Amino acid sequence: MKVCRFFLFLVALSGIFFPLAGCDSSVPTDSSSTQTTPSTQTPSKPGWGTSYEQGQQEAKASNKLVLLDFTGSDWCGWCIMLDREVFSQPQFKEYASKNLVLVEVDFPKRKPVSAATREQNERLLMRYQVQGFPTIIVLNSEGKMVAELGYMQGGPDAFIAVLEKLRKG
Repeated sequence: MKVCRFFLFLVALSGIFFPLAGCDSSVPTDSSSTQTTPSTQTPSKPGWGTSYEQGQQEAKASNKLVLLDFTGSDWCGWCIMLDREVFSQPQFKEYASKNLVLVEVDFPKRKPVSAATREQNERLLMRYQVQGFPTIIVLNSEGKMVAELGYMQGGPDAFIAVLEKLRKG
């Protein structure tokens, strides 16, 4: 269930996001932010990477699923709740360490994001046609999208159950 939805218009041309139903979804465009590459950008969550390319390489080498978390880590209430209820729980962390490559695709408002990471994240947003946060895109080890998920009730057990079905095909 995606609760915090917004339409994306003119993203490729201007990077402007138009909110729907009061969901503030603007993306910071301050070019004075720290200049680092996506691979060295610090994710909001421990155990998560920020480089899509590195995540794909790791997944291919280890035959794991890639979980792309499209989030507004410091402003989206549903994203924060998903992190608190699922991603930061020991059960999920243990499952993920064995079965997933975790990549955070973040659109924060208050923390700095490098230009390279911002560009990568905007490309991924368009590529996977993400229309709301949180959106979880699950890819197989070959990079093919196998599912699109969002916030769901039930904590880590419910989330892991869905991922396990995807993993087993």
